[in-house]
Amino acid sequence: MINKAYYHLPGLFEFYELYRKFLPLFFEHREYFYDWCEIGSIYGAPADCLWGGGRVGFGEDNPNDVFELMKKYHISSRLTFSNSLLNEKHLNDYKCNKLCELFEDESNGIIIYSDLLLEYIKNKYPKFYHVSSTTKVILDFNELIKEINNDNYKYVVPDFRFNKLFDKFRDLSQKEKNKLEFLCNECCDFGCLNRKACYENVSRKCLGENCGDFICSASNSADGYRFSKAMNNPGFISIDDIKYNYLPMGISNFKIEGRSLGNALILEFILYYMTKPEFQINVREAIYLNNTLDLF
Repeated sequence: MINKAYYHLPGLFEFYELYRKFLPLFFEHREYFYDWCEIGSIYGAPADCLWGGGRVGFGEDNPNDVFELMKKYHISSRLTFSNSLLNEKHLNDYKCNKLCELFEDESNGIIIYSDLLLEYIKNKYPKFYHVSSTTKVILDFNELIKEINNDNYKYVVPDFRFNKLFDKFRDLSQKEKNKLEFLCNECCDFGCLNRKACYENVSRKCLGENCGDFICSASNSADGYRFSKAMNNPGFISIDDIKYNYLPMGISNFKIEGRSLGNALILEFILYYMTKPEFQINVREAIYLNNTLDLF
């Protein structure tokens, strides 16, 4: 049994101000937080990042400030370079290469889709570890196993529809389990057939192509992201799932999505997944509450 859960949190370049308040709170007041959880990494990409592919238009924080904050608290930084449509001409992008130069370290990683970009980064920035992106939308379990056994990747994030296949994951070797990183709070319709097309649309936008927004046809998409809706998703991973299903079978890595959401909702994820109920008000007060706060 593994007794620690490592959370991979969203918004490396999107929520600097939130993490500037949260990280010292987490390390200075560990009594507020579950002793069975740790921060595995914080991931993201700047708003105009050509190699990006998970979300577009989010992430305005200064990379140097972000780098120094993560270094101060010894947090692994992951650059989300999951664009699926890259070709040779994109590899020389100045901004993405400068980000790699800044963040290259054995403790930092790249979330990646493209084999072309993977080989480029391995050769030019060899200190990074690599994470196979969930944007690949691998829906065949045998193909997932091949991805897990690909030595290029330290971690693999399965499609969220695999989340509850406990019998299959229980039978994996511990080496294979150590590479799994499950997406906890996906709100996308469980039966969605257009997830890959949605990600490709984001990749095109990151490349500067003139294309419209992807229109989701799922019946529950009108309200956008709702944590309450995610909790009712068949693929949702609760804290009880983590404590009583995943950790006992030797799985310890969990990804929280939310780069395109507001920081108030990211705080709700932190409260739910990491904070003891009796101390949630302390965390809220430390992060954003004051005695003159108006919600409207």
